[in-house]
Amino acid sequence: MKLRSIAAACLSLVLASPVMAQPAYPSRPVTIVVPFSSGGTADIIARMVAENLQKKLGQPFIVENIGGGGGVTGVDKVVRSAPDGNTLVLASTSNLAVHPTLYGEKFPYRTLRDLKPIAQVSVVPNVLVINPSKIPARTVPELIAYLKANPDKVSFGSAGIGTTQHLAGEMFMQKTGTQMVHVPYKGSSAMLPDLLSGNVELAFDNVPLLLPYVKNGKLVALAVATPEREAFDKNLPTVAEFVPGFEATAWHGFLAPAGTPDEITNKLAAEIDAFMKQPDTIAKMEAMGVTPVSDSSPAKFTDLIKSQTAQWKEVIEKGNIKPQ
Repeated sequence: MKLRSIAAACLSLVLASPVMAQPAYPSRPVTIVVPFSSGGTADIIARMVAENLQKKLGQPFIVENIGGGGGVTGVDKVVRSAPDGNTLVLASTSNLAVHPTLYGEKFPYRTLRDLKPIAQVSVVPNVLVINPSKIPARTVPELIAYLKANPDKVSFGSAGIGTTQHLAGEMFMQKTGTQMVHVPYKGSSAMLPDLLSGNVELAFDNVPLLLPYVKNGKLVALAVATPEREAFDKNLPTVAEFVPGFEATAWHGFLAPAGTPDEITNKLAAEIDAFMKQPDTIAKMEAMGVTPVSDSSPAKFTDLIKSQTAQWKEVIEKGNIKPQ
């Protein structure tokens, strides 16, 4: 009886004790890793979102640029971070949906095993351009006919093996039965001078990079690689209008380490979505040639990563593409 009385007294003390409240998130500064150098599209978007989150959530959101390994170094740091919402990453198509397949079992992470999607924030359209002094075609059907008449005589440049620019060209060849020579560079900026000079004749690359040269006539845009026509030029057709099922875009989204609590990722997703809906945000991103995504969620972003991984896996395997 005495033991029961002691146990009952202890239980009453526990029940009477106030429950220690967990500090509201975020309770300290949050780091957003951008796995690329400063000044690029991903960096600009990350800083826009970070500034807004800091205003809304009351803690500093600090952008840290960690380049190297085609973005792998920065993403891997986040994978290895504590799942507490205090380290996030803004990653892209290649980091999330291409590299794990391209590099196979030796790759340091698996996207949906090691990371938790929060929200997609952008689509960066790739546009198919040709050097008009080298290729006579002015439409996608004319280009296909020209390539079939000249197998392996036309080269296309890309930002490197395994980039969306490279895989867009590979997908185009696979879907049209054409053959081109791929010339990889260390980034789009390194490829551009050769495209303008005609050392490579065509490319699929991001609209912000190529649009100024389309406007001044040095390059000719034949089509955009998005499912629907883009706001920057509604008269420019999509590749899919001539090649059914063709889609090759770059995109960006925020993720946290796997195991981060739902209440944290859902809170971040809601704030990011509200920011992406703001007219000023939309205007700034469209001025960069980027399409903002304002209806994302952790579930929708997860589905996108799954579908894009499957799409690029098929292209990589069919083309027997190997990393450098």
